[in-house]
Amino acid sequence: MDPATFRASLDAPAPPPDLSAALEALWWDARGDWERAHEAVMRDEGAEAAWVHAYLHRKEGDRSNAAHWYRRAGQPMPDGTLEAEWKAIAAALLSR
Repeated sequence: MDPATFRASLDAPAPPPDLSAALEALWWDARGDWERAHEAVMRDEGAEAAWVHAYLHRKEGDRSNAAHWYRRAGQPMPDGTLEAEWKAIAAALLSR
């Protein structure tokens, strides 16, 4: 799936069935449901889910918790906007 198709799927009532937990979390986050996004990443202990988990806590404003998850993901905490980070994570995960 490419980023444009992923973005278009946000109009559907549910995420596409073949998404990883990390991409499902980004999908729910883009739909404004932080809780469902957080539940999705908590189902996966991998680095991709940790990256999205970090983003979600950064969005929440919990920078110390976010820093923990960025370390687990092996990613730096970004200085840019949350929107830019969401797009970067989605593009990276969709290219794998």
